[in-house]
Amino acid sequence: MLDRRRFLQALAALGVSHSAPVCAQLQTPRFPDDPFKLGIASGYPRPDGMVLWTRLIADLGMATVPVRWEIASDESMRSVVASGVAEADPAWAHSVHVEPRGLAPDCWYWYRFRAGDALSPVGRTRTAPSPAALAPRLRFAVASCQQYEQGWFTAYRHMAGDDLDLVTFLGDYIYESSWGRDHVRKHDAGEPYSLEEYRARYALYKSDPDLQKAHLACPWIFTWDDHEVDNDYANDRPEDGMPREPFLARRAAAYRAYYEHMPLPFFMRPNGPDMRIYTVANWGRLANFMIVDDRQYRAPQVCPSKAGGSTVLDPEACHAIADASRTMLGAEQEAWLERAFTESKAGWNILTQQTLMAQLDRKLGEGRQFWTDGWDGYPAARRKLLESMAATRLSNPVVIGGDVHMHWVADLKPDFDDDKSPVVASEFCGTSITSQGAAQKQVDALLPENPHMKYGRSDHRGYIRASIAGGRFTAEMVGLETVKKPEARAQVLARFVVEDGKPGPQKE
Repeated sequence: MLDRRRFLQALAALGVSHSAPVCAQLQTPRFPDDPFKLGIASGYPRPDGMVLWTRLIADLGMATVPVRWEIASDESMRSVVASGVAEADPAWAHSVHVEPRGLAPDCWYWYRFRAGDALSPVGRTRTAPSPAALAPRLRFAVASCQQYEQGWFTAYRHMAGDDLDLVTFLGDYIYESSWGRDHVRKHDAGEPYSLEEYRARYALYKSDPDLQKAHLACPWIFTWDDHEVDNDYANDRPEDGMPREPFLARRAAAYRAYYEHMPLPFFMRPNGPDMRIYTVANWGRLANFMIVDDRQYRAPQVCPSKAGGSTVLDPEACHAIADASRTMLGAEQEAWLERAFTESKAGWNILTQQTLMAQLDRKLGEGRQFWTDGWDGYPAARRKLLESMAATRLSNPVVIGGDVHMHWVADLKPDFDDDKSPVVASEFCGTSITSQGAAQKQVDALLPENPHMKYGRSDHRGYIRASIAGGRFTAEMVGLETVKKPEARAQVLARFVVEDGKPGPQKE
């Protein structure tokens, strides 16, 4: 879309090849079309800054393009407080990741980018409170599972108007596969395997205007799940039995495209098929978000019905499920998380992870059945984690999750089969942005089988709107009337609270 002939003529006049960096040589490329079509975003707020992101979409070839960024204290961008120039590198799909420093803590800011004659929209972002500060309030959303074909991203339009400090996204930002019924739009491409194919899939999702609005409204933090790579993959095991080396090449492509399209800090930049995304995001002394990765390091699912895939099984028929050595997070991440529990000084501690943690017996009546791709497939690892919360006396632990395409609210106990096992944490698992869920009558039938479950709702797509203030954690289960119409309304389906020092959610 950039005038390629004029671009190369300018490079030749400067005595450089088309593959050489041109950040200093070519300051004002002209774009006949908007290069910021994928939007802009911010993430991972710190007391003195955050991450700013964009990706240029234009026919830039192998040229490195200078991109100016600005941060202002006002929406009109008249009071610029920080600025600089970053390089949009072709090796990273002309994406830009900027980590400004020196901003004031606990403040709102506005930002934008400029490339040549093109100017991006203005985004709103903020810094976190200082480490010693006890912020009076934190308001955030929990989102996951946005299958592009199955519905409009209308939930993000409502989210953008919620006056949030933060969005926590818990996996399945893209879907690698096409599935489901009553599609409202199409991927128009097969399953991605190469880097270019993953880049194209992210570009398609990023082009959605409602998703862009939510990114413009406030900073995000992230973890991933399986569909960013391959359904139900576990560590180096794919769903469909692909040999290890080709699968790791696919994982490397998927991880690289993930980094290129998210406002992630530089330390998360991938190295081939390896990418560390687990970290702690602090909100002063009010709250910590402990962000974990339950895909990259986990043990394979036991007793699979297909290579690498999940199944629902009776634990009596698969004794390996109880193996205490099986891990969901990997030994290194488990040790890191226990240290984070021990060192936390926050009043509220939010374990930010991918899926439902509470045990869910899926069989009515006698016997039990569990879905092995979630925490029910790793019961010893789950018990160890919950016992660690209790042993370290972690203050007000709250677990948030997604993945299962329905709202769940639960008490978390080390032993779900023991009525006397203490409640050590509260769980809020959110429904999907668009991805289809189970029938509500199935969920209603399961609730009596699982008395630690306080609420289950699968007939609405949506998100969770949460807040911490006045010694309470409040979670509102938000549901859309439909995702098949872009103008659909949203409503609060249920509201739960957790009181300071009293684990276990209570319905309001």
